[in-house]
Amino acid sequence: MAEYNGVMMQYFHWYTPADGGLWRQLAAHAGELAAAGVTSVWLPPAYKGAAGGYDVGYGVYDLFDLGEFDQKGSVRTKYGTRAEYLAAIRRAQEAGIQVYADIVFNHKLGADGEEEFRATPYDPENRNEPIGEEQLIKAWTHFTFPGRNGTHSQLQWHWWHFNAADHNAFDGETDAVYLFEGKAFDDSVDLEKGNFDYLMGCNLDINNPDVQKELFYWGEWLMDTTRVDGFRFDAVKHVKSSFFLDWLDHVRRHTGRDLFAVGEYWSGESEALEHFITVTKGNMMLFDVVLHYHFAAAGREGADYDLRTIFNGTLVADHPSLAVTLVSNHDSQPLQSLESVVEAWFKPLAYALILLRRDGYPCVFAADYYGAHYTDRGSDGNEHEIWMESHRWLIDRFLHARKTNAYGEQYDYFDHASCIGWTRLGSDAAPGGMAVILSSGDAGTKRMQGVPNTTYIDITEHIADSVTTDDDGWAEFRCNAASVSVWVPR
Repeated sequence: MAEYNGVMMQYFHWYTPADGGLWRQLAAHAGELAAAGVTSVWLPPAYKGAAGGYDVGYGVYDLFDLGEFDQKGSVRTKYGTRAEYLAAIRRAQEAGIQVYADIVFNHKLGADGEEEFRATPYDPENRNEPIGEEQLIKAWTHFTFPGRNGTHSQLQWHWWHFNAADHNAFDGETDAVYLFEGKAFDDSVDLEKGNFDYLMGCNLDINNPDVQKELFYWGEWLMDTTRVDGFRFDAVKHVKSSFFLDWLDHVRRHTGRDLFAVGEYWSGESEALEHFITVTKGNMMLFDVVLHYHFAAAGREGADYDLRTIFNGTLVADHPSLAVTLVSNHDSQPLQSLESVVEAWFKPLAYALILLRRDGYPCVFAADYYGAHYTDRGSDGNEHEIWMESHRWLIDRFLHARKTNAYGEQYDYFDHASCIGWTRLGSDAAPGGMAVILSSGDAGTKRMQGVPNTTYIDITEHIADSVTTDDDGWAEFRCNAASVSVWVPR
Protein backbone atom coordinates (compact mmCIF):
# COMPACT_ATOMS: atom_id res chain seq x y z
CA MET A 1 0.00 0.00 0.00
CA ALA A 2 2.89 2.37 -0.72
CA GLU A 3 0.62 4.82 -2.56
CA TYR A 4 -1.02 6.05 0.67
CA ASN A 5 0.27 9.56 1.35
CA GLY A 6 -1.56 10.34 4.56
CA VAL A 7 -4.05 12.91 5.81
CA MET A 8 -3.46 16.13 7.71
CA MET A 9 -5.88 17.57 10.26
CA GLN A 10 -6.05 21.25 11.15
CA TYR A 11 -6.55 20.58 14.85
CA PHE A 12 -8.18 23.90 15.78
CA HIS A 13 -10.49 26.61 14.49
CA TRP A 14 -10.76 30.33 15.17
CA TYR A 15 -13.26 29.83 17.98
CA THR A 16 -11.57 26.91 19.74
CA PRO A 17 -12.41 27.52 23.44
CA ALA A 18 -9.91 29.77 25.23
CA ASP A 19 -9.78 27.44 28.23
CA GLY A 20 -6.18 26.29 27.89
CA GLY A 21 -7.29 22.75 27.14
CA LEU A 22 -6.34 22.08 23.50
CA TRP A 23 -2.89 20.59 24.14
CA ARG A 24 -4.31 18.21 26.76
CA GLN A 25 -7.14 17.33 24.37
CA LEU A 26 -4.69 16.38 21.62
CA ALA A 27 -2.67 14.23 24.02
CA ALA A 28 -5.85 12.40 25.04
CA HIS A 29 -7.19 11.91 21.50
CA ALA A 30 -4.00 11.25 19.52
CA GLY A 31 -4.53 7.50 19.54
CA GLU A 32 -8.07 7.65 18.16
CA LEU A 33 -7.03 10.17 15.48
CA ALA A 34 -4.26 7.84 14.34
CA ALA A 35 -6.66 4.91 14.29
CA ALA A 36 -9.08 6.96 12.15
CA GLY A 37 -6.37 7.59 9.56
CA VAL A 38 -4.97 11.00 10.48
CA THR A 39 -1.21 10.97 9.91
CA SER A 40 -0.34 14.58 10.76
CA VAL A 41 -1.78 17.48 12.74
CA TRP A 42 -1.33 21.17 12.04
CA LEU A 43 -1.42 22.92 15.42
CA PRO A 44 -2.17 26.62 16.00
CA PRO A 45 0.59 29.12 16.81
CA ALA A 46 1.91 28.03 20.19
CA TYR A 47 3.58 31.27 21.27
CA LYS A 48 2.21 34.18 23.29
CA GLY A 49 -0.02 36.60 21.40
CA ALA A 50 -0.93 40.17 22.23
CA ALA A 51 -4.25 39.02 23.74
CA GLY A 52 -2.52 36.53 26.05
CA GLY A 53 -4.68 33.57 26.99
CA TYR A 54 -7.37 34.63 24.50
CA ASP A 55 -5.16 35.10 21.44
CA VAL A 56 -5.70 32.64 18.57
CA GLY A 57 -1.96 32.98 18.02
CA TYR A 58 -1.72 35.20 14.95
CA GLY A 59 -1.37 38.40 16.97
CA VAL A 60 2.27 37.44 17.64
CA TYR A 61 3.89 39.03 20.68
CA ASP A 62 6.75 36.76 21.81
CA LEU A 63 7.94 33.80 19.74
CA PHE A 64 9.97 32.47 22.67
CA ASP A 65 7.04 32.27 25.11
CA LEU A 66 5.27 28.95 24.52
CA GLY A 67 3.12 29.39 27.62
CA GLU A 68 5.98 29.68 30.10
CA PHE A 69 6.06 33.29 31.27
CA ASP A 70 3.55 35.68 32.85
CA GLN A 71 3.04 38.03 29.93
CA LYS A 72 -0.04 39.69 28.46
CA GLY A 73 -2.14 38.71 31.46
CA SER A 74 -1.44 34.98 31.56
CA VAL A 75 1.23 32.31 31.70
CA ARG A 76 -0.56 29.84 29.41
CA THR A 77 -1.60 30.60 25.87
CA LYS A 78 -5.14 30.04 24.60
CA TYR A 79 -4.24 26.38 24.21
CA GLY A 80 -2.25 25.58 27.36
CA THR A 81 1.23 25.74 28.86
CA ARG A 82 4.62 25.01 27.37
CA ALA A 83 4.83 21.72 29.27
CA GLU A 84 1.41 20.65 27.95
CA TYR A 85 2.39 21.63 24.39
CA LEU A 86 5.55 19.55 24.50
CA ALA A 87 3.69 16.62 26.05
CA ALA A 88 1.02 16.77 23.32
CA ILE A 89 3.69 16.72 20.60
CA ARG A 90 5.36 13.67 22.16
CA ARG A 91 2.04 11.85 22.54
CA ALA A 92 0.99 12.53 18.94
CA GLN A 93 4.35 11.38 17.62
CA GLU A 94 4.21 8.22 19.76
CA ALA A 95 0.82 7.50 18.14
CA GLY A 96 2.38 7.79 14.69
CA ILE A 97 1.16 11.33 13.93
CA GLN A 98 3.52 14.00 12.65
CA VAL A 99 3.15 17.49 14.17
CA TYR A 100 3.35 20.71 12.15
CA ALA A 101 3.92 24.05 13.91
CA ASP A 102 2.23 27.23 12.69
CA ILE A 103 4.87 29.88 11.93
CA VAL A 104 4.06 33.61 11.71
CA PHE A 105 6.96 35.75 10.45
CA ASN A 106 5.00 38.68 9.06
CA HIS A 107 4.28 40.87 12.07
CA LYS A 108 4.32 41.55 15.81
CA LEU A 109 1.60 43.06 18.02
CA GLY A 110 1.30 44.21 21.61
CA ALA A 111 4.56 46.17 22.01
CA ASP A 112 5.69 47.16 25.49
CA GLY A 113 6.60 50.75 24.67
CA GLU A 114 6.29 53.59 22.17
CA GLU A 115 9.11 55.08 20.10
CA GLU A 116 9.45 58.25 18.02
CA PHE A 117 10.96 58.18 14.51
CA ARG A 118 10.29 59.44 11.02
CA ALA A 119 7.98 57.76 8.49
CA THR A 120 5.96 58.49 5.35
CA PRO A 121 2.20 57.82 5.19
CA TYR A 122 0.96 55.69 2.28
CA ASP A 123 -2.54 54.98 1.00
CA PRO A 124 -3.70 51.70 2.64
CA GLU A 125 -5.41 50.71 -0.62
CA ASN A 126 -2.37 51.58 -2.78
CA ARG A 127 0.96 51.16 -1.03
CA ASN A 128 2.72 52.72 -4.04
CA GLU A 129 1.00 56.06 -3.38
CA PRO A 130 2.30 58.34 -0.57
CA ILE A 131 -0.40 60.56 0.92
CA GLY A 132 1.87 62.94 2.81
CA GLU A 133 5.44 63.98 3.53
CA GLU A 134 7.92 62.15 5.73
CA GLN A 135 7.13 63.19 9.30
CA LEU A 136 7.85 62.42 12.93
CA ILE A 137 5.53 59.70 14.22
CA LYS A 138 5.07 57.88 17.50
CA ALA A 139 4.19 54.19 17.45
CA TRP A 140 4.18 51.07 19.60
CA THR A 141 7.35 49.40 18.29
CA HIS A 142 9.48 48.61 21.37
CA PHE A 143 9.25 44.99 22.51
CA THR A 144 11.10 44.31 25.80
CA PHE A 145 9.33 41.09 26.92
CA PRO A 146 9.59 41.97 30.64
CA GLY A 147 8.02 38.73 31.82
CA ARG A 148 10.69 36.68 30.05
CA ASN A 149 13.50 39.04 31.11
CA GLY A 150 16.07 37.83 28.58
CA THR A 151 15.46 34.09 28.97
CA HIS A 152 16.00 32.18 25.68
CA SER A 153 16.91 35.42 23.83
CA GLN A 154 18.37 38.80 24.82
CA LEU A 155 17.11 40.73 21.80
CA GLN A 156 14.70 43.61 22.32
CA TRP A 157 12.87 44.77 19.21
CA HIS A 158 12.91 48.44 18.14
CA TRP A 159 11.35 50.41 15.30
CA TRP A 160 14.31 49.73 13.01
CA HIS A 161 13.52 45.99 13.10
CA PHE A 162 10.27 46.78 11.28
CA ASN A 163 9.48 48.61 8.06
CA ALA A 164 5.89 49.76 8.55
CA ALA A 165 2.94 50.19 10.92
CA ASP A 166 -0.55 51.63 10.61
CA HIS A 167 -0.68 53.80 13.74
CA ASN A 168 0.72 57.22 14.61
CA ALA A 169 -0.04 58.52 18.09
CA PHE A 170 0.63 62.09 16.86
CA ASP A 171 -2.12 61.76 14.24
CA GLY A 172 -4.91 59.41 15.15
CA GLU A 173 -7.15 60.70 12.35
CA THR A 174 -5.21 59.70 9.25
CA ASP A 175 -5.88 56.23 7.81
CA ALA A 176 -2.44 55.29 6.54
CA VAL A 177 0.30 52.70 6.38
CA TYR A 178 3.46 54.43 7.59
CA LEU A 179 6.67 53.40 5.82
CA PHE A 180 9.58 53.91 8.22
CA GLU A 181 12.56 56.14 7.44
CA GLY A 182 15.21 54.36 5.36
CA LYS A 183 12.90 51.42 4.65
CA ALA A 184 11.11 50.07 1.59
CA PHE A 185 8.25 47.68 1.02
CA ASP A 186 9.65 44.39 -0.21
CA ASP A 187 8.89 43.77 -3.87
CA SER A 188 8.85 39.95 -3.63
CA VAL A 189 5.27 39.87 -2.31
CA ASP A 190 1.71 39.76 -3.64
CA LEU A 191 0.67 42.74 -5.78
CA GLU A 192 -2.73 43.25 -4.15
CA LYS A 193 -3.09 46.87 -2.95
CA GLY A 194 -0.11 47.68 -5.16
CA ASN A 195 2.22 45.92 -2.72
CA PHE A 196 0.98 43.58 0.03
CA ASP A 197 4.13 43.52 2.17
CA TYR A 198 2.21 45.21 4.99
CA LEU A 199 -0.66 43.26 6.58
CA MET A 200 -1.00 44.34 10.22
CA GLY A 201 0.75 45.45 13.39
CA CYS A 202 4.49 46.06 13.26
CA ASN A 203 5.62 44.62 9.94
CA LEU A 204 8.93 42.75 10.22
CA ASP A 205 11.77 44.02 8.05
CA ILE A 206 12.91 40.64 6.78
CA ASN A 207 15.97 42.27 5.15
CA ASN A 208 17.29 43.55 8.49
CA PRO A 209 20.35 41.45 9.52
CA ASP A 210 19.33 41.42 13.21
CA VAL A 211 15.85 40.16 12.27
CA GLN A 212 17.25 37.42 10.06
CA LYS A 213 19.75 36.35 12.72
CA GLU A 214 17.04 36.23 15.40
CA LEU A 215 14.57 34.25 13.28
CA PHE A 216 17.26 31.76 12.27
CA TYR A 217 18.26 31.36 15.91
CA TRP A 218 14.62 31.02 16.93
CA GLY A 219 14.21 28.23 14.38
CA GLU A 220 17.10 26.33 15.98
CA TRP A 221 15.64 26.93 19.45
CA LEU A 222 12.16 25.87 18.37
CA MET A 223 13.38 22.60 16.89
CA ASP A 224 15.65 21.81 19.84
CA THR A 225 12.73 22.52 22.19
CA THR A 226 9.79 20.91 20.38
CA ARG A 227 11.18 18.50 17.74
CA VAL A 228 8.13 19.06 15.54
CA ASP A 229 8.05 17.45 12.10
CA GLY A 230 7.27 20.42 9.90
CA PHE A 231 5.70 23.82 9.48
CA ARG A 232 2.68 25.68 8.18
CA PHE A 233 3.83 29.18 7.21
CA ASP A 234 1.25 31.91 7.71
CA ALA A 235 0.64 34.81 5.30
CA VAL A 236 3.40 33.88 2.84
CA LYS A 237 2.10 36.32 0.22
CA HIS A 238 3.05 39.19 2.57
CA VAL A 239 6.67 38.12 3.21
CA LYS A 240 9.74 38.06 0.95
CA SER A 241 9.34 34.64 -0.65
CA SER A 242 13.03 33.70 -0.70
CA PHE A 243 13.26 34.11 3.08
CA PHE A 244 11.19 30.97 3.64
CA LEU A 245 13.65 28.93 1.59
CA ASP A 246 16.61 30.39 3.49
CA TRP A 247 14.97 29.73 6.86
CA LEU A 248 13.87 26.22 5.91
CA ASP A 249 17.32 25.35 4.60
CA HIS A 250 18.92 26.63 7.80
CA VAL A 251 16.58 24.69 10.08
CA ARG A 252 16.80 21.51 8.00
CA ARG A 253 20.59 21.65 8.15
CA HIS A 254 20.47 22.31 11.90
CA THR A 255 18.27 19.26 12.51
CA GLY A 256 19.49 17.02 9.71
CA ARG A 257 15.83 16.29 8.95
CA ASP A 258 13.75 16.72 5.79
CA LEU A 259 11.11 18.80 7.52
CA PHE A 260 7.68 19.24 5.90
CA ALA A 261 6.56 22.73 4.85
CA VAL A 262 3.31 24.20 3.49
CA GLY A 263 2.60 27.86 2.86
CA GLU A 264 -0.66 29.76 3.22
CA TYR A 265 -0.84 31.92 0.10
CA TRP A 266 -4.49 32.91 0.35
CA SER A 267 -5.42 33.84 -3.19
CA GLY A 268 -7.98 32.57 -5.63
CA GLU A 269 -5.68 33.60 -8.51
CA SER A 270 -3.92 30.51 -9.84
CA GLU A 271 -1.29 32.76 -11.48
CA ALA A 272 -0.24 34.07 -8.05
CA LEU A 273 0.19 30.53 -6.71
CA GLU A 274 2.14 29.57 -9.84
CA HIS A 275 4.48 32.53 -9.33
CA PHE A 276 5.15 31.58 -5.70
CA ILE A 277 5.92 28.00 -6.73
CA THR A 278 8.37 29.30 -9.32
CA VAL A 279 10.25 31.64 -6.98
CA THR A 280 10.39 29.03 -4.21
CA LYS A 281 11.48 26.36 -6.72
CA GLY A 282 8.79 23.94 -5.60
CA ASN A 283 10.44 23.49 -2.20
CA MET A 284 7.22 24.17 -0.30
CA MET A 285 3.67 22.89 -0.69
CA LEU A 286 0.76 25.33 -0.86
CA PHE A 287 -2.88 25.14 0.20
CA ASP A 288 -5.14 24.78 -2.82
CA VAL A 289 -7.16 27.94 -2.25
CA VAL A 290 -8.56 27.87 -5.79
CA LEU A 291 -10.13 24.46 -5.10
CA HIS A 292 -11.62 25.77 -1.84
CA TYR A 293 -13.29 28.62 -3.74
CA HIS A 294 -14.65 26.13 -6.27
CA PHE A 295 -16.18 24.13 -3.40
CA ALA A 296 -17.76 27.30 -2.00
CA ALA A 297 -19.21 28.18 -5.42
CA ALA A 298 -20.52 24.63 -5.96
CA GLY A 299 -22.27 24.71 -2.60
CA ARG A 300 -23.91 28.06 -3.37
CA GLU A 301 -24.97 27.24 -6.91
CA GLY A 302 -26.08 23.63 -6.41
CA ALA A 303 -27.16 21.88 -9.59
CA ASP A 304 -26.32 25.01 -11.61
CA TYR A 305 -22.58 24.52 -10.93
CA ASP A 306 -20.76 22.44 -13.54
CA LEU A 307 -19.00 19.75 -11.51
CA ARG A 308 -16.97 18.76 -14.56
CA THR A 309 -14.95 21.96 -14.05
CA ILE A 310 -14.36 21.67 -10.30
CA PHE A 311 -10.64 20.94 -10.70
CA ASN A 312 -10.03 23.43 -13.52
CA GLY A 313 -7.14 25.78 -12.70
CA THR A 314 -6.58 24.22 -9.28
CA LEU A 315 -3.22 23.52 -7.72
CA VAL A 316 -3.99 19.82 -7.35
CA ALA A 317 -4.68 19.56 -11.09
CA ASP A 318 -1.59 21.47 -12.17
CA HIS A 319 0.89 20.60 -9.38
CA PRO A 320 -0.49 17.52 -7.59
CA SER A 321 2.69 16.89 -5.60
CA LEU A 322 2.66 20.44 -4.19
CA ALA A 323 -1.04 20.75 -3.31
CA VAL A 324 -2.49 20.54 0.18
CA THR A 325 -6.20 20.22 -0.54
CA LEU A 326 -8.76 21.58 1.90
CA VAL A 327 -12.49 22.17 2.23
CA SER A 328 -12.46 24.89 4.92
CA ASN A 329 -10.10 26.50 7.43
CA HIS A 330 -10.10 28.95 10.34
CA ASP A 331 -10.00 32.05 8.10
CA SER A 332 -12.84 30.93 5.82
CA GLN A 333 -15.26 29.85 8.54
CA PRO A 334 -18.39 31.97 9.20
CA LEU A 335 -17.79 35.46 10.68
CA GLN A 336 -14.06 35.42 9.92
CA SER A 337 -12.05 37.93 7.87
CA LEU A 338 -11.86 35.75 4.76
CA GLU A 339 -15.30 34.20 5.24
CA SER A 340 -15.92 31.83 2.33
CA VAL A 341 -18.41 29.22 3.43
CA VAL A 342 -18.74 25.79 1.87
CA GLU A 343 -22.40 24.91 2.46
CA ALA A 344 -23.03 22.05 4.88
CA TRP A 345 -24.83 19.92 2.28
CA PHE A 346 -21.82 20.07 -0.06
CA LYS A 347 -19.10 19.36 2.51
CA PRO A 348 -19.44 15.54 2.27
CA LEU A 349 -19.07 15.82 -1.50
CA ALA A 350 -16.04 18.10 -1.10
CA TYR A 351 -14.37 15.78 1.41
CA ALA A 352 -14.91 12.84 -0.97
CA LEU A 353 -13.20 14.91 -3.67
CA ILE A 354 -10.07 15.49 -1.56
CA LEU A 355 -9.89 12.28 0.50
CA LEU A 356 -10.75 9.62 -2.07
CA ARG A 357 -8.73 10.71 -5.09
CA ARG A 358 -5.14 10.00 -6.01
CA ASP A 359 -3.64 13.49 -5.99
CA GLY A 360 -2.98 16.04 -3.28
CA TYR A 361 -2.28 15.93 0.45
CA PRO A 362 -5.74 16.41 2.03
CA CYS A 363 -6.36 18.45 5.18
CA VAL A 364 -9.44 17.88 7.38
CA PHE A 365 -10.67 20.93 9.31
CA ALA A 366 -11.42 20.37 13.01
CA ALA A 367 -14.67 22.37 12.90
CA ASP A 368 -15.93 20.17 10.03
CA TYR A 369 -14.91 17.02 11.88
CA TYR A 370 -16.05 17.81 15.43
CA GLY A 371 -18.55 20.59 14.70
CA ALA A 372 -18.45 24.06 16.28
CA HIS A 373 -20.77 26.46 18.08
CA TYR A 374 -19.91 30.10 18.72
CA THR A 375 -21.11 33.70 18.59
CA ASP A 376 -19.34 36.74 17.19
CA ARG A 377 -20.00 40.02 15.44
CA GLY A 378 -20.27 39.85 11.67
CA SER A 379 -19.26 42.42 9.09
CA ASP A 380 -22.73 43.93 9.51
CA GLY A 381 -21.90 44.82 13.12
CA ASN A 382 -24.53 42.46 14.54
CA GLU A 383 -24.03 39.49 16.86
CA HIS A 384 -24.53 36.12 15.17
CA GLU A 385 -24.78 32.61 16.58
CA ILE A 386 -23.13 29.96 14.42
CA TRP A 387 -23.61 26.21 14.46
CA MET A 388 -21.17 24.24 12.30
CA GLU A 389 -22.34 20.70 11.71
CA SER A 390 -20.10 17.72 12.54
CA HIS A 391 -19.36 15.53 9.52
CA ARG A 392 -17.22 13.12 11.51
CA TRP A 393 -19.24 9.98 10.77
CA LEU A 394 -18.85 10.34 7.00
CA ILE A 395 -15.28 11.66 7.15
CA ASP A 396 -14.30 8.63 9.22
CA ARG A 397 -15.83 6.41 6.53
CA PHE A 398 -13.86 8.26 3.87
CA LEU A 399 -10.65 8.01 5.90
CA HIS A 400 -11.13 4.26 6.25
CA ALA A 401 -11.78 3.90 2.51
CA ARG A 402 -8.70 6.00 1.77
CA LYS A 403 -6.53 3.69 3.88
CA THR A 404 -7.94 0.42 2.55
CA ASN A 405 -9.38 1.01 -0.93
CA ALA A 406 -7.99 4.16 -2.59
CA TYR A 407 -5.23 2.44 -4.58
CA GLY A 408 -4.37 1.66 -8.15
CA GLU A 409 -5.30 3.38 -11.40
CA GLN A 410 -7.90 6.14 -11.24
CA TYR A 411 -10.51 6.54 -13.96
CA ASP A 412 -12.66 9.67 -14.08
CA TYR A 413 -16.25 9.87 -15.29
CA PHE A 414 -16.65 13.64 -15.34
CA ASP A 415 -19.24 13.48 -18.09
CA HIS A 416 -22.30 15.20 -16.58
CA ALA A 417 -22.61 18.75 -15.22
CA SER A 418 -24.28 17.78 -11.93
CA CYS A 419 -23.18 14.14 -11.52
CA ILE A 420 -19.57 12.94 -11.64
CA GLY A 421 -17.69 9.86 -10.49
CA TRP A 422 -14.42 7.98 -10.54
CA THR A 423 -13.10 4.50 -9.83
CA ARG A 424 -9.89 3.14 -8.35
CA LEU A 425 -8.95 -0.38 -9.40
CA GLY A 426 -6.88 -1.37 -6.37
CA SER A 427 -3.49 -3.02 -6.18
CA ASP A 428 -2.05 -6.41 -5.31
CA ALA A 429 -1.74 -5.32 -1.67
CA ALA A 430 -5.17 -3.66 -1.64
CA PRO A 431 -7.39 -5.46 -4.16
CA GLY A 432 -10.90 -4.37 -5.06
CA GLY A 433 -10.50 -0.62 -5.28
CA MET A 434 -13.56 1.60 -5.04
CA ALA A 435 -16.13 3.61 -6.98
CA VAL A 436 -17.30 7.09 -5.99
CA ILE A 437 -20.30 8.94 -7.42
CA LEU A 438 -21.71 12.27 -6.34
CA SER A 439 -24.50 14.55 -7.47
CA SER A 440 -25.26 18.20 -6.84
CA GLY A 441 -28.72 17.83 -8.30
CA ASP A 442 -31.10 14.89 -8.72
CA ALA A 443 -30.30 11.31 -7.83
CA GLY A 444 -27.62 10.04 -10.18
CA THR A 445 -26.62 6.83 -11.94
CA LYS A 446 -23.35 6.31 -13.73
CA ARG A 447 -21.96 3.32 -15.60
CA MET A 448 -18.36 2.94 -14.43
CA GLN A 449 -15.73 0.23 -14.60
CA GLY A 450 -14.44 -1.40 -11.44
CA VAL A 451 -13.04 -4.86 -10.74
CA PRO A 452 -14.78 -7.70 -12.69
CA ASN A 453 -17.33 -9.88 -10.94
CA THR A 454 -17.18 -7.96 -7.67
CA THR A 455 -20.05 -7.00 -5.38
CA TYR A 456 -19.82 -3.45 -4.01
CA ILE A 457 -21.66 -1.83 -1.10
CA ASP A 458 -22.11 1.86 -0.28
CA ILE A 459 -20.18 2.58 2.93
CA THR A 460 -22.02 5.88 3.38
CA GLU A 461 -25.19 3.78 3.89
CA HIS A 462 -27.08 6.23 1.70
CA ILE A 463 -28.02 3.34 -0.59
CA ALA A 464 -28.84 -0.07 0.88
CA ASP A 465 -28.70 -2.21 -2.27
CA SER A 466 -25.44 -3.73 -3.46
CA VAL A 467 -24.00 -3.50 -6.97
CA THR A 468 -22.21 -6.34 -8.80
CA THR A 469 -19.93 -5.75 -11.78
CA ASP A 470 -20.00 -7.86 -14.94
CA ASP A 471 -17.18 -9.92 -16.46
CA ASP A 472 -15.51 -6.74 -17.73
CA GLY A 473 -15.97 -4.84 -14.44
CA TRP A 474 -18.81 -2.55 -15.54
CA ALA A 475 -21.83 -1.70 -13.40
CA GLU A 476 -24.36 1.05 -12.78
CA PHE A 477 -23.36 2.86 -9.58
CA ARG A 478 -25.87 5.19 -7.90
CA CYS A 479 -26.11 8.09 -5.49
CA ASN A 480 -28.98 10.07 -3.99
CA ALA A 481 -29.84 13.66 -4.81
CA ALA A 482 -27.32 16.24 -3.52
CA SER A 483 -25.30 13.40 -2.04
CA VAL A 484 -22.30 11.12 -2.41
CA SER A 485 -21.96 7.34 -2.33
CA VAL A 486 -18.72 5.43 -1.88
CA TRP A 487 -18.79 1.88 -3.18
CA VAL A 488 -16.25 -0.65 -1.93
CA PRO A 489 -16.04 -4.47 -2.32
CA ARG A 490 -18.18 -6.30 0.17
